[in-house]
Amino acid sequence: MSHFRPILAAHDVTEQQWRVIRVLYEAGKLDATEVADKASILAPSLTRMIRSLEERGFITKHKDDADGRRVLLQITPAGQAIVEDVMPESLKVYADIDARFGAERVERLLDMLDELASLKLENGSVSED
Repeated sequence: MSHFRPILAAHDVTEQQWRVIRVLYEAGKLDATEVADKASILAPSLTRMIRSLEERGFITKHKDDADGRRVLLQITPAGQAIVEDVMPESLKVYADIDARFGAERVERLLDMLDELASLKLENGSVSED
């Protein structure tokens, strides 16, 4: 993330906010639980973040027509614009990492991190679920 922080800071977006915006940009409408899971953010942090992102006009909240208890989050045009501004710079960083570390090694690393993230902590030890 150290490569990306200056880019995000220039757009006045934190790393966690960026993850939420990206998830909604890629997925469309999601409920808060889905966003927290996909963005790897704890629910209490997401609750505060939703308020901030909504105040800044990057996301909106809507009640689910099918289930009135469920609140759906959606990116706004302003949120989409942030992603579209950041993505070219972000892609340059990824290209530099691939060139310096090797695209195949990066892919292997990402696969291993996904595998690690899928492990759950059970009774003080890690187990697959």
